[in-house]
Amino acid sequence: MAQTLTVNIKLHPTKEQQSILKRMMSSYIHTANQLVSDMIESQSMLKLTSKHIHSHLPSAVKNQVIKDAQSVFKKAKKSTYKIIPVLKKPYCTWNNQNYSFDFESISLPIMIDGKVKKTAIRADIVDPHNRNFSLLNNKLGTLRVTKKSNKWMAQIAVTLLTTEKNGTKLLGVDLGLKVPAVATTDCDRTRFLGNGRENKYMKRKFRVKRKELGQKKKLNAIKKLNNKEQRWMKDKDHKVSHGIVAFAKENNISVIRLEKLANIRQTARKSRKNNKNLHTWSFYRLAMFVEYKAKLAGIKVEYVDPAYTSQTCPSCGGHNKAKDRTYSCSCGFKKHRDIVGAMNIRYAPVVDGNSQSA
Repeated sequence: MAQTLTVNIKLHPTKEQQSILKRMMSSYIHTANQLVSDMIESQSMLKLTSKHIHSHLPSAVKNQVIKDAQSVFKKAKKSTYKIIPVLKKPYCTWNNQNYSFDFESISLPIMIDGKVKKTAIRADIVDPHNRNFSLLNNKLGTLRVTKKSNKWMAQIAVTLLTTEKNGTKLLGVDLGLKVPAVATTDCDRTRFLGNGRENKYMKRKFRVKRKELGQKKKLNAIKKLNNKEQRWMKDKDHKVSHGIVAFAKENNISVIRLEKLANIRQTARKSRKNNKNLHTWSFYRLAMFVEYKAKLAGIKVEYVDPAYTSQTCPSCGGHNKAKDRTYSCSCGFKKHRDIVGAMNIRYAPVVDGNSQSA
């Protein structure tokens, strides 16, 4: 089973290299959009080579432009040309045969004085804080250079071969706000993951600060704060998803089951106080993090219909509504309501994995 991930590496180009990369990225996007326009006009996939591309780009990069344009054209054709995607964010791509790296830099063919020259760009290859560093020992794909928030990044596609575990041991995971995730095995071992109170406090703190900056009309400061909040949320999702998969590995789990994400905001337990947090938290991203980390461990992820998972008694099958954080049934069963949700998710009907964004 193959799994493709992206490893992000921070670059430190010189001022001259920055200027060259900016020109190349601009030319790359302009050329790709022009090729897409030509294909749509002829309504056919144009057979092109680097010789047909009249841009100041290395031939290897020209070939990647053609592949990107063909990919965008396929999307337009699939929608019968009703939706025509346009590339906007500048980037430039090299295939795996045209870049190399050592402990200090990444070497790429770039345009210098009208000629192609393979040039070393300083990079954070050996970074103890880069948890994806070990992934670079696997099969490497294309490398994309882009600029995000004034930071130059190299994004390397990495393909890993994993072996899916055999067995039927299940782990049910209930997602929420007060408790970000509750995982329960089929032998009723349970783990609570994340800190809902901390999340709520930090979200409120960001909202208050954003309001203060808005009153002072400091738009750039608001943008920086939003980026900081997104990085914080993403880090929390990484930690929770890592905890879920680690718990699954500890218990030799073969399948992790999550709620299908479609309409989760309509079905999630909520209150007036939690509404703002509910509509700003990315349940979809958390599920995607769980999915790709699980695949790396050879664990399958399935999505289930969450209907009545928080109301059904795992003991007798009766339906009851939880009061506060406790679920009680007339048969005598009594548990934390999120544990009940996770227990029922283990055996809920499985739906297809193409769940919608939350």
